[in-house]
Amino acid sequence: MSRSVLVTGGNRGIGLAIAQAFADAGDKVAITYRSGEPPKGFLAVKCDITESEQVEQAYKEIEEKQGPVEVLVANAGVTRDQLLLRMSEEDFTSVLETNLTGTFRVVKAAAKKMLRARKGRIILISSVVGLLGSAGQANYAASKAGLVGFARSLARELGSRNITVNVVAPGFVDTDMTRVLTDEQRKTIVGQVPLGRYAQPEEVAASVRFLASDEAAYITGAVIPVDGGLGMGH
Repeated sequence: MSRSVLVTGGNRGIGLAIAQAFADAGDKVAITYRSGEPPKGFLAVKCDITESEQVEQAYKEIEEKQGPVEVLVANAGVTRDQLLLRMSEEDFTSVLETNLTGTFRVVKAAAKKMLRARKGRIILISSVVGLLGSAGQANYAASKAGLVGFARSLARELGSRNITVNVVAPGFVDTDMTRVLTDEQRKTIVGQVPLGRYAQPEEVAASVRFLASDEAAYITGAVIPVDGGLGMGH
């Protein structure tokens, strides 16, 4: 059955792989993007999730063109890495504003219609960094850890309406963002991963699609690591 799916930040990397996985399965897929040219094949809606009005407008357009969102994947996020003593307050708050508060906005908008329909799937994209920590990423780690508490609270709040809320926590994924690292940096990272390699975006997408499937109907409040064993024990 074709569902209305929204993937925020679905124009590249992990988000694009997730959007493609749903489209390949026959779902109607909308993506949000902030800048540049969006990929073809999806309902692309320009939206900055730090702006409530833009989020509201994006949902109106999506609902008009493909129906109320039945599966939400909150993937949009930013980094502003810096050591604590060099990190400005704006460095800290801007990352939380996008990664955590922005996710709150898009989830709240989707949940309104899901509650009426008495069904829905919400999947938040966190990070192994939110569980493990990472020097120079206190802002990013805090925002991604916050998603876990947010998701688990909503899992309890929305579960009686047949809405599941889960988290996927990728490790190091082979995307444009990680390809800018030097060979030495990549080697150091891979050395920490028990499986000894980066993840492919499609591997993260497969876990997201599973959580949105009928087979995962009894899974909620879970944190699914796709990290090659890097964050095990958290």
